Amino acid sequence: MEHELTERGQLLDSHGELIERGWARSLIRTYDRRGIKANPLRIKEWDYYLITDQDSGLALTIDDNSYMGLGSVSLLDFNARKEVTKSEMNVMPMGRTHLPSDSRTGDVFWRNQKMDLAFTHENGKRHLTAHVLDFSDGLPLDADVWLSEEPEDSLVILTPYAEDPKAFYYNQKICCLKAEGYAALGGRVHPFHSDSATGCLDWGRGVWLREGTWYWSNASGYADGHPFGFNFGYGFGDTSAASENILFYDGNGHKLDRVTFWIPKKADGSDDFLSAWHFTENNGRVNLLFEPILDRHAETDVKLLYSLQHQVFGRFSGTCILDDGRKVVLKDFLGFAEKVKNRW
Repeated sequence: MEHELTERGQLLDSHGELIERGWARSLIRTYDRRGIKANPLRIKEWDYYLITDQDSGLALTIDDNSYMGLGSVSLLDFNARKEVTKSEMNVMPMGRTHLPSDSRTGDVFWRNQKMDLAFTHENGKRHLTAHVLDFSDGLPLDADVWLSEEPEDSLVILTPYAEDPKAFYYNQKICCLKAEGYAALGGRVHPFHSDSATGCLDWGRGVWLREGTWYWSNASGYADGHPFGFNFGYGFGDTSAASENILFYDGNGHKLDRVTFWIPKKADGSDDFLSAWHFTENNGRVNLLFEPILDRHAETDVKLLYSLQHQVFGRFSGTCILDDGRKVVLKDFLGFAEKVKNRW
């Protein structure tokens, strides 16, 4: 069921459709925005970085969704159970953000009078900087983080949509990058140290349907002194050739089949995001309890554009089983799980 691609080549054929669907350990297929044959307003491209340690988190996003662009910064305090997010939008960038066709090269910038973001590659490392003029209570935010020691394996998915052959999702998740740097809000500085802080990259390119709901969970850190992380997800696209589920241990990927997010319900039947969740895999390789810390909740409704996001940060405890049967035991392992509904 989990079809792994191992040969390099083009991503799309002359009709703008995926040549092959499945998953890979690196970006072995070449993305070229010019090869897309769908409505150009449906093209979505983004780079999202998340840096965390046991106390704090920093999330940086640059999006070019064709009719709308976004620069966003979130600062998370897990001890105080608080977060602040600032976002800036622009209209009709239509690819002028120049997000690169490969995650390994290319520099990305977002700049206006209020926000300055830069994602660059320097000497084999990723350099992330941010300056937000009025981030919280009139205070500016400044961040400078270096990410290094990229693992051998990542998760790359090539997912089509049954409803539209010219729609697709080409995505890479890189977990367990070592992070070194700081985030400063006014005079308060939080350092990120490479022995305890890790980074994740969510690199996405594709053509999406107008409406969809996705579930995504990701975590990076250390288990018994070994770099360990995971990516779980589902909810959109035709995933019959490959899921988005994988474990990472010492830089190597251990592919999973289907993972289910068991989100508790309130008395009225709505999701209870701040109660404990449960995660299971259909072959018994994942059994995790997720205890939430905070919900980074946002809702946007401007008629043609609607988004309801619940990105919940918390701690995972339980077991994950690698390909060779070894059991990884997690206790209070920091990560997040989200449910997002979009009409965009």
